[in-house]
Amino acid sequence: MLRSSQPLMGPNRKRCREDEVLLGTVLDEGERGFIIDTRSAQAAKQARMTGGGTEPKSSYPQWRRLHRPLERGRPLQESFIKLVEACNDPLINMDRWLSRLESCRWLSHVKAALSTACLAAQCMDREEASVLVHGAEGTDTTLLVTALAQVILDPSCRTLAGFQGLLEREWIEAGHPFHLRCARSAYSHARLKQEAPLFLLFLDCVWQLSRQFPFSLEFGERLLLTLFDNAYASAYGTFLCNNVKERRVGREVGTALCLCKVKESTHSLWAWLNQPGEKKKYLNPLYSHNALVIWPSVEPQSIQLWQGLFFRWIRSSQYLDEAWAEIQRLVEGN
Repeated sequence: MLRSSQPLMGPNRKRCREDEVLLGTVLDEGERGFIIDTRSAQAAKQARMTGGGTEPKSSYPQWRRLHRPLERGRPLQESFIKLVEACNDPLINMDRWLSRLESCRWLSHVKAALSTACLAAQCMDREEASVLVHGAEGTDTTLLVTALAQVILDPSCRTLAGFQGLLEREWIEAGHPFHLRCARSAYSHARLKQEAPLFLLFLDCVWQLSRQFPFSLEFGERLLLTLFDNAYASAYGTFLCNNVKERRVGREVGTALCLCKVKESTHSLWAWLNQPGEKKKYLNPLYSHNALVIWPSVEPQSIQLWQGLFFRWIRSSQYLDEAWAEIQRLVEGN
């Protein structure tokens, strides 16, 4: 599995021989690969006017391009905001609730992300083909798809340590702009142009997997909630800045260079989570190693609202927490 940003063809349909050779070396003679573009065909075509585009078939004859559009900007942020507003409305009735849940389209975004990740996983597992995933910059929906596909395919990514490594590799080091995307919460009245809950969408999709395969993930919901909290407000430096360069050197603020040096100046979230006393809180007591690929259902009735997150401020989780603690006690007793 490969990931990248879009090819920079532009309106003049430029070619990049190095890219063509690179992708050509991935495949042996007679093999084929799939390019999954997370934009619509129309959006990819329009991107040529600003220097972007997509791979022409004539230059990549062994690769088949598939368009699976995923939202990554303002529509996704508005969907998140509408859902949070609906979940926190104390006067809402059943008909109104169902109408608002449908109109916010959050569950549709979850379904689309899981469907695209399943497509990438099927190309690799069932077709035994190489897959290249990209969108525009390659740091948003691209990472969403590649990370989810690895959780589906690779049992090591479903362990606590493996999942942390996946996040470090596919989100943090790959350059997802956390500072821009998670600048404010859904409760903020500000509407910043570059905000979008892509990372939250990923966590929601992982929660869907954990619900459909309750024994296959070593970690539980509490870890996903902790990651969500720390992506938006954290005492740790793990999700600070927009890319590796900013974390190491800094970023320009006006005419000055703001030195970050995250590694030297902050503590790692992973170091805290992996302390023996803390780590125990995030483990799934029902976990049993599953070496198989886990294929989630993406039927509408299979996708559920993540109540542990979206209702966490209006409904106590005391009894659920007590139930999990009892399960953990019984498992350890055996």
